[in-house]
Amino acid sequence: MSANAEADQLDHRVILITGAARGIGASVAKACAAQGAMVILLDKQVAGLEAVYDEIENAGHPTPALYPLDLKGATAPDYQQLATTIDSQFGRLDGLIHCAAALGQLAPVEHQDTKTWLETVHVNLTASFLLTKACLPLLKQQTGSQLIFTTDSHKNKAYWGAYGISKAAIEAFAAQLSDELEAQAKVSVHCIDPGAVKTELFARAFPAIDPSDLPEADSIAPQYISCFCE
Repeated sequence: MSANAEADQLDHRVILITGAARGIGASVAKACAAQGAMVILLDKQVAGLEAVYDEIENAGHPTPALYPLDLKGATAPDYQQLATTIDSQFGRLDGLIHCAAALGQLAPVEHQDTKTWLETVHVNLTASFLLTKACLPLLKQQTGSQLIFTTDSHKNKAYWGAYGISKAAIEAFAAQLSDELEAQAKVSVHCIDPGAVKTELFARAFPAIDPSDLPEADSIAPQYISCFCE
């Protein structure tokens, strides 16, 4: 598919992206905006959101919207308010891309800190469930809307704790949603494993690895864009 065709696919689309202040989320947001989408940037890091906002606006792409929110502390009514705001301000939602993630603690199960475990599962799994649940009615109003989760091959490997468990659960959740939504043929569900990427999360997980040869987050963004162009 040509670049122009891709642009036609995202023109006038409204896409909500979590973890949009940095890393893969920021790169995906900028790539969506470059293809004509109106992106809603969600993250707890306000300074990072503003930097991504400025970059998108300075490039002449559709002006994005900022929605600062800490997934660790947000509750069901917070997500419902977000969905209500999107509906009232934009009247539609064509895509929800989950890029936000908490690494938590890399340690054997017996040494896992309980508080950290619960917070990691909440950010990576429960928050994704609550946000998806709140946004599904909007997504189902549009034919061809996309629901995209970010996963990881380390989901079942030793020492990956709550991060690995939550990524395994996200894949199961995505499969469940795909099965439930298939008959309506409105919302397509995807899981994307970006692999090793030069991000802050990767650096924290693998501090001994030289990141200089790793792909930049910008090179991963087309995988997410392609879901809208199928």
